[in-house]
Amino acid sequence: MTDTVSPSLAKQRHDILAALAKAATPPPRLIAVSKTQPDEKIEAMLATGQRLFGENRVQEAEAHWATRRAAYPDLELHLIGPLQTNKAADAVALFDVIETLDREKLARALAKAMAAAGRRLPVFVQVNTGEEPQKAGVHPDGLAALLEVAVRDCGLDVQGLMCIPPVDEPAGPHFALLAKLARAHGLAGLSMGMSGDYELAARFGATHVRVGSALFGAR
Repeated sequence: MTDTVSPSLAKQRHDILAALAKAATPPPRLIAVSKTQPDEKIEAMLATGQRLFGENRVQEAEAHWATRRAAYPDLELHLIGPLQTNKAADAVALFDVIETLDREKLARALAKAMAAAGRRLPVFVQVNTGEEPQKAGVHPDGLAALLEVAVRDCGLDVQGLMCIPPVDEPAGPHFALLAKLARAHGLAGLSMGMSGDYELAARFGATHVRVGSALFGAR
């Protein structure tokens, strides 16, 4: 951590938290997206009191956090990137919440890994609200079937839904759709909104927003 980094990050965090508090009551929780960030920025963000972080890849997350767990027992790590089934056990060992369940095969792999590890992690289902072929996430019309398998067959603790709207479309309709789907299935969690639209997501009912560049600065 350096003296030139910490004050800047502290102000950015303060301003984002203030904007979220203004946008919604209660405000969504701020997930600091620490993927590709250097150690000095991660340490500076920890120094601000931030304890909720999101990572996209298991291997990079292990490099960032495996040795920091003991120093920060209140740390909470969310996996917010696509997960391969062969990495399920590693993800269950490291993370506290898995936000990117999107298929039956992964649900079964996570259930097996959690049983083996003696951990039952909260899970969010990623919904591909724009039905983009290149993007992970279950399509809205497949959500009910996936939830039935995940909850009934696998016993997963599904607490909410997550989405990443298409970059070339307004985010609001996608946030509204995710909120509607969550209500229809009795799910309270809504992980939606990133650096460019976290205030909008808060107004649509987000419980978690995932912010990287607006919080850490340009990479």
